[in-house]
Amino acid sequence: MSAAATAPVKSPPGTPPVPAAAVRPRPPRLRRWLGNGLVQAFLLVVGLVWITPVAGLLLSSLRSSQDSAASGWWTALADPGQLSFANYATLLENAGITKAFWNTVLISVPATLLVVLIASLAGYAFAWLEFPGRDWLFLVVVALLVVPVQVGLLPVAKLFGQIGLFGTIPGVVLFHVAYGLPFAVFLLRNYFAEIPKEMLEAARMDGGGEWRIFTQLILPVGRPAIASLAIFQFLWVWNDMLVALLFADASSQPLTVELQSQVRQFGSNIDILAPGAFLSLVVPVAVFLVFQRHFVQGVMAGSVK
Repeated sequence: MSAAATAPVKSPPGTPPVPAAAVRPRPPRLRRWLGNGLVQAFLLVVGLVWITPVAGLLLSSLRSSQDSAASGWWTALADPGQLSFANYATLLENAGITKAFWNTVLISVPATLLVVLIASLAGYAFAWLEFPGRDWLFLVVVALLVVPVQVGLLPVAKLFGQIGLFGTIPGVVLFHVAYGLPFAVFLLRNYFAEIPKEMLEAARMDGGGEWRIFTQLILPVGRPAIASLAIFQFLWVWNDMLVALLFADASSQPLTVELQSQVRQFGSNIDILAPGAFLSLVVPVAVFLVFQRHFVQGVMAGSVK
């Protein structure tokens, strides 16, 4: 214990000295508790605001169209007998919805895997390989980040029409891959560049080639950033409607376009729209929860030294 902690405090004459440790104020536990309580209360309010429409959509998807037309979804909380899975059974019998769901899977999964694969290879090359024009090429990649997707819709649609990809699933996938790569390469290149150079030099001294270093060193170390990129790309492609409206036809349109057409055609068919919308919502949420740990690591990477 330091001398300052045990030094006596001046007291009135005739009273024994009081050690400083005896009059030291207690740690501000109450202040910390209030601070944590306010933060927790704020997060609770934010969570309730976010979860309320999701809960409303779920309950609406489990109610009949008659119940939905007669009262609000919150009445099901007091009367659980309104809830059933009949709407989902009807949804599975809807050929348009089921085909659109599988089209969404066929678009989202390849578009995510291709972006992750190509961006991983390119990010490693830009970070650790020496080749002519490397910095200028990376500058071009960074410049492509500021190009809005709307600029390329019509030119790419015309090009796809000439080569026979317009209105097909591969055409939609290629568009998403092309516009997802600049951000993906930028993200992974910066992450891979933070890997200690000594690790790569040690791997080369042990006789490892570039491909072996990439697959056995770079990919495992870069797993958090790769998982974060995969989540971002999957959510963007899964929830996209703008690109699909232009590049997909009736046989290749995803779930977002199909639900929009259901609204336009039938207006108030809540027994189809609600379970379809919830199905479209629950898949990306499940993907995020599966990769949540890697996503947090990727977002926090590089934030502290």
